[in-house]
Parts: sequence; structure tokens; C-alpha cells
Amino acid sequence: MKLVPLAAALVAVATLATGCSSPAASSVSVTAGPTAASAPAAGSSLPAAEFAAAAKRANTVLLDVRTPAEFASGHLAGAVNLDVESADFATQAGTLDPAKSYAVYCRSGNRSKVAMTALQQLGISSLYDLSGGIGAWQSAGGEIVTN
Repeated sequence: MKLVPLAAALVAVATLATGCSSPAASSVSVTAGPTAASAPAAGSSLPAAEFAAAAKRANTVLLDVRTPAEFASGHLAGAVNLDVESADFATQAGTLDPAKSYAVYCRSGNRSKVAMTALQQLGISSLYDLSGGIGAWQSAGGEIVTN
């Protein structure tokens, strides 16, 4: 009989510890959730939720401009890795389709801005980046994959 009050107390503590909201309610995703109705302004920096919605638009390529090691440690689902600091960045970037939109991100937001400038010089105009980089994405509850 003493187990029933103990069990009830444990359930109450677990409920308080997890809170009333669902963890998915505060997370952002490039595979689930809303899709932006219109493309963001070229060259804009978007907070995580807006970036996620915009990245789901048709003909949008998710572009991770960090190093291959950083990419392997965790990236956004479906992202393509193109290291902005590699010697052949311009050559590889030259193969990108200028008719597509590019959702660009890095670790903190600095390299994505460098990459966007370089991509604009190559004739790609539909670009935007993740404000605060993957760090801001994770802080917003964004999903990361390692495959």
C-alpha cells in the first residue's frame, strides 16, 4: 500500500520535470512543419524558424559551408556540404545551378555571409542565410543529423 503514494509522487515529479508543452512544439525542422509562402529577400539573414520554412520551398538547396569535419559532426537534414574555406570553393560553387535558391548556413553566421558574397559574384542571386548559424538552429531546438 505504501507503493501507491510513492508511485503517484513519482508521476507528479515527472510531469513537473517535463513540463506541459511538447518538445516538438518548440523545435524547428527542414523536413517537417510549415513551408514559407514566398521566397525571402535575397541576401537576408533569417532566424531559425523562418529559415526552416524558407528552406522547404521548391528548388531550394540547403548549403552547409562549414568544413567536412564540422559537417560530419552534425548538419541539417538534406544539406550539401561546400566548404567556403577550401581552395576549390569557387570551382565547386561554379557548378551550382543559378536558377535555384540557396539556404546557406555555417557555425555562427560569418562564413555563410562570405559564401553568399562569393556566390553572388558567380551569378547566384536567390540566397539567404541562417542568422546565428547552426548554433542558433540548435538553440531553437532544430534537428541535426550525422549521416
